[in-house]
Amino acid sequence: MSTAAGTPTASSRTPAPPARTTAATAADTAPGGERTRRRAFGWQIRFAFLCLVWGFSFLFIKVGTEGFSPLQVTLGRVAFGALALLAILVIKRERLPRSARTWGHLTVAAFLLNALPFSLFAYSELTIPSTLASICNATSPLWGMALSVVALSEDRPTRRRVAGLGIGFLGVLTVLGAWQGFAGTDLTGTAMALGASLSYPIGWIYVRRTLGGGQHSHLAMSSTQLLLATLQLAVVTPLFTPLPTAYPVVPLLAVFALGALGTGVAFLLQYGLVAEVGPTTAQMVTYFIPVIATASGVALLNEHLAWNTPVGALIVLAGAALTQSKPRGT
Repeated sequence: MSTAAGTPTASSRTPAPPARTTAATAADTAPGGERTRRRAFGWQIRFAFLCLVWGFSFLFIKVGTEGFSPLQVTLGRVAFGALALLAILVIKRERLPRSARTWGHLTVAAFLLNALPFSLFAYSELTIPSTLASICNATSPLWGMALSVVALSEDRPTRRRVAGLGIGFLGVLTVLGAWQGFAGTDLTGTAMALGASLSYPIGWIYVRRTLGGGQHSHLAMSSTQLLLATLQLAVVTPLFTPLPTAYPVVPLLAVFALGALGTGVAFLLQYGLVAEVGPTTAQMVTYFIPVIATASGVALLNEHLAWNTPVGALIVLAGAALTQSKPRGT
């Protein structure tokens, strides 16, 4: 389970909940339910923090590009994220994978899940609002469903999921104001943001088919993936952008927060939530990201918000929810 705005990783194993650690079970072992309340409060705080960090990621990108080029923002993002995870890896005394095959597949995953989409989002926000970029990010489940329809995934489409696909892309057209001929919308920037969201499911399909059933921990795999993404961007960035002549504080802090928090620490929170409250509850963070991104963009960046943007976003999220739904009894 991953959220596109955060740290999509090639780790192929969803962590199983620790034995009897859910809030409901804790009630059996804590007199008066005090332990239950503490546990429930704890995961809710982490859930809210994760929503905020990933929701603000699009604002951080916008602020970062005010002081650095898009590729430099992306390089800083993956570098700070890799440093955060590698530090935790050392503290936990875990090791990076040693197999050349694993490193080869992770190189592809790093490009599809980190270097490419992160760069596309950074470039897109040069010409489109952070609010629109966040809504484009929410279309990732729709692209995943579309890929499954054309048999690029092992997931079989159902009528409900296909309906969700249609509803979701109707929402995209609503956000873009299709009835107005897309007036006022930068189509190149929007296409980049949509391309970034498409890159995620392509990467996940590749990961499932090449690294499924691996024995390495999420932390080891993700640390390696971000390290490889950093190396890729460290090679490419100097070829297309000159070295910064200045390091303005606010954009630099935005890139640091985007990497260390949104691409590093958030990873651990995500998998901790999956283990504690289950993937269904943890995945709900996806639906809060556009809301927080829109609120922060309007309040802090003075971005204009027409009626069709929130309405279209709700339609997109409704369609995305349908594409992720499962038939009863499964």
